[in-house]
Amino acid sequence: MITCVVHYVIDPAKTADFERFATRWMDLVARHGGVHHGYFLPAEGASDAALALFSFPSLADYETYRARFGDDPEFVEADRIRDESGCVVRYDRTFMRPLLP
Repeated sequence: MITCVVHYVIDPAKTADFERFATRWMDLVARHGGVHHGYFLPAEGASDAALALFSFPSLADYETYRARFGDDPEFVEADRIRDESGCVVRYDRTFMRPLLP
């Protein structure tokens, strides 16, 4: 299993837009073979940091999912929320492997 950790810098004034964006991606990950562990948003005080964690059985499975970006209309529409609202300032991905009990 491989887990993708996405670190976001968000516009705190556009949290509702980010939540719409996040909800779309949770559905897409689940429908395309992944397990979404959720988005983690600021809870106390002013913050511009958010995280997402989701897993796929393998890096190859993730790459199959990722190949849909830019082509699949549902993926394009989900990204449009981010792009048009400006809710995400920047993001980066890290791939990790879980050590489970």
